[in-house]
Amino acid sequence: MKAVRLHEYHTMPRLDDVPQPDLQGPNDVIVRIGGAGVCRTDLHVRDGWFEQVMGPELPFALGHENAGWVEAVGESVTSVKVGDTVICHPLATCGVCAGCRRGEDMYCVAGMFTGVNADGGYAEYMRTSERALVVLPQEIDPIDVAPYADAGLTAYRAVRKASKILQPGQTVVVLGAGGGLGHIGVQLLNEMTPARVVGVDKSELGRDLAAKVGAEAVFGVEDAAAGVAELTGGAGANLVLDFVVEGDTPQQAVSMLGQGGTYSIVGYGAQLGLATMELILKEATVVSTMVGNYADLSELMALVVRDRVKLETKRYALEDAVSALDDLDNGRVRGRAVLTPNAAS
Repeated sequence: MKAVRLHEYHTMPRLDDVPQPDLQGPNDVIVRIGGAGVCRTDLHVRDGWFEQVMGPELPFALGHENAGWVEAVGESVTSVKVGDTVICHPLATCGVCAGCRRGEDMYCVAGMFTGVNADGGYAEYMRTSERALVVLPQEIDPIDVAPYADAGLTAYRAVRKASKILQPGQTVVVLGAGGGLGHIGVQLLNEMTPARVVGVDKSELGRDLAAKVGAEAVFGVEDAAAGVAELTGGAGANLVLDFVVEGDTPQQAVSMLGQGGTYSIVGYGAQLGLATMELILKEATVVSTMVGNYADLSELMALVVRDRVKLETKRYALEDAVSALDDLDNGRVRGRAVLTPNAAS
């Protein structure tokens, strides 16, 4: 089969001919990949960010946002069958550790993180586990939903936390509102909270998308603080969701918060470097989000199936994975890029 694999850090992956994965355990499932989302994390994997913390063995196929059709199942699999349309939670979990027992997939101590420390979905086929799969209606096109496996899942978990805080009449600011995660987050905030949603994005492309998906007001990075202050009568935002977390966005986020506000860190990369005096005087809360669990993904897909959330995608053939990564790296993707290893079921 064809697979796009990373052979060396700080270089682009390349298209290889490799054996099709086989079943290695009774709960394994082989998925024929219909869509594989292209995520900024893939660029971070390429650049070695996960080398020490995850210990992947090169070469391996990238791709942790995957959806497709069940191709083969292990002897103990009962919840899915060959031919089912599925979306894959990015972590194939052990099921028996303390994290798994609590239902928090990302806490699994023995999980296989597809596309990060194991072969992912930049390929025609991928091995995962039964525990990772959410079955979807047959009419769903995997290409249209694959990025929900991380971009949507992470945004959903962050918004679910925010929904316990935000009240009618309050204001939530979304940094990176026109990005792959941000434009999903804007829609989820409108669906799950009563707050006014304000979008901030550095690009005109992103600002246009944020407005299209429901941000009540949209600002560029330079005029965001003044715009939020004016909108709130100087009170500041009640919550800032930061899908960027690069450069000085943490400082920008905290500066936009009002009294008792919450800074929600969703992206990663920057050093916080926050002034503790400002945090204390505002009595601000800082929270973070690590992808999401299986229940989060199931709940999100229930919203997707009901057409409550829509994903903006740009399609690429598997052979064009490098172009997709380059477009993402240079801000040429509106919404989410998706590879299409097997475009038809």
